[in-house]
Amino acid sequence: MALEDAKTQVDQAFTRDNLRGLSAENAFGGATSFLRRRYTKDLAGVQLAITGVPFDQAVTNRPGTRLGPRAVREASTLQPFDAPYGWDGFSPLEELDIVDYGDLAFDYANVPAFPAALTAHIKGILDQGAASIAIGGDHYISFPILRAYAEKFGKLSLLHFDAHSDTWPDDDMDRVDHGTMFYKAVKSGLIDPATSVQVGIRTVNEDTLGVNTIDAREVHESGPAAVAQKIKKILGDRPTYVTFDIDALDPAYAPGTGTPVWGGLTSAQAAIMLRDIAGINMVGGDVVEVSPPYDTTGATAVAGAHVAMELICLWGWTRRQGA
Repeated sequence: MALEDAKTQVDQAFTRDNLRGLSAENAFGGATSFLRRRYTKDLAGVQLAITGVPFDQAVTNRPGTRLGPRAVREASTLQPFDAPYGWDGFSPLEELDIVDYGDLAFDYANVPAFPAALTAHIKGILDQGAASIAIGGDHYISFPILRAYAEKFGKLSLLHFDAHSDTWPDDDMDRVDHGTMFYKAVKSGLIDPATSVQVGIRTVNEDTLGVNTIDAREVHESGPAAVAQKIKKILGDRPTYVTFDIDALDPAYAPGTGTPVWGGLTSAQAAIMLRDIAGINMVGGDVVEVSPPYDTTGATAVAGAHVAMELICLWGWTRRQGA
């Protein structure tokens, strides 16, 4: 940490004069953009846009994920001092042009209009040549985002960390539900189930629609390093969208979520898998279901911020200097 710089750096969300660089700004002060990146809607020269999606009208149990993007941004202020651990010196904040694109604007009282608004929001990022990592928000947000990505990249592979498969049958494409959107994504031809994989599953859904499943027990028994290699083999080099529901983690590590399920992944297991799958062809991603009202410690938001950083590293690994 550059203590000398900390004496003068503040509000780099607005004052940063370069898209790249670490930040020594005090973690407890200043405007809380994600990782102290510049807030901007100008994506000229930008490679990766972080955007919040504060939507939670699709939940089946506890709401509160509309407050997730704000909490994850605040938690992220602990990380921009140094390069992330475990990435062989790769420092995405210094090597990539990353901004905080702010949140999606939408009418909270007009839920039917939300999906199209989100698809257009992400399409606007992709059309300007950047990729996106979204911070939710409940897990439904992945479906409108996938529509924008599939329009650009064609049918995608999905890497999905979760306690739930989210492929329960639902043929009403207009329903907004965070437990059925990957059923719809498969049925809509957005993702290829044969080259997709779900990790950490520990709830019953007999029809996987052909999606490869690595349940939580397999992670515990085989170990995260072996599972990471299995994931890479399934995905190959196909364009892959990575979505991480924070309830993939056991409630001991992430209590602040709407539908917690015991027996889940540890933070350490998740970190190993995310780092060991480096080299996959990740085109975009999200971290979802952080619900701050159910975790007074802030640990769930901290986990969400770390996952988001790992997603940045995964996206940037094949685009880093000298790659």
